[in-house]
Amino acid sequence: MDRQFAIVTGASTGIGYELARICAQEGFDLLIAADEPEIQNAAEALRNEAGAGSVEALQVNLATEDGIDRLYAAARARPIDILMANAGRGLGHAFLDQDLARIRDVIETNVAGTTYLLHKVGNDMRRRNRGRILITGSIAGFTPGSFQAVYNASKAYLNSLSFALREELRDTEISVTCLMPGATETAFFARADMLDTKVGTEKKDDPAMVAREGFDAMMKGKGDIVTGLKNKLQTVVANVTPADMLAKQHRKMAEPGTAKT
Repeated sequence: MDRQFAIVTGASTGIGYELARICAQEGFDLLIAADEPEIQNAAEALRNEAGAGSVEALQVNLATEDGIDRLYAAARARPIDILMANAGRGLGHAFLDQDLARIRDVIETNVAGTTYLLHKVGNDMRRRNRGRILITGSIAGFTPGSFQAVYNASKAYLNSLSFALREELRDTEISVTCLMPGATETAFFARADMLDTKVGTEKKDDPAMVAREGFDAMMKGKGDIVTGLKNKLQTVVANVTPADMLAKQHRKMAEPGTAKT
């Protein structure tokens, strides 16, 4: 039998790598992408997974239309059974202190690039009336992100887009699942300049656990999955807490200088 084919973005490290690893273990052929050379090392490791199919890696800027076009072309018109839109950027510190170029990179990666990829692949899936989509949102999307404002806003967008797209595809054979983790032990906080914050230094979730819960939810066709009991409780509280209070609480986690000593 022909192997199924999956695309995973942001797969060089962290949750994206673990999602790709599960796909390899499940026997999928893989196309993985990231904007850093470590994606080649990730591909080599994935090829060594028992049962893995072919693994192709692409270093490409997923914040640009050209980068998304290159990723799409690398699929060589092969039907995409699973799309895991996981690539993302974080950014800490106060909004007015952030570099505008880095703000744009967060928006272009998390929002514009992901939207373009979903639109291209989603239309292919609709023509075939078959496919699974996993979008990596975040519980951050439920909270106004003081000292992480643009990132949280971008995740609110992805969470919302995922639920809307799922409803629009309700009468098809295409499933859309939103993976909403909390703080996870990845390179995210170092890259976002948040190692001097409380959230950046406290204990975090295991990316392998987060990926497994997300993958399983996707395969069951669920609409969303919040990983970890603590994160589930936080989302319940966030839904009934005034926005200004949530912003004050987030400040305690993300303001520079709040790191545990």
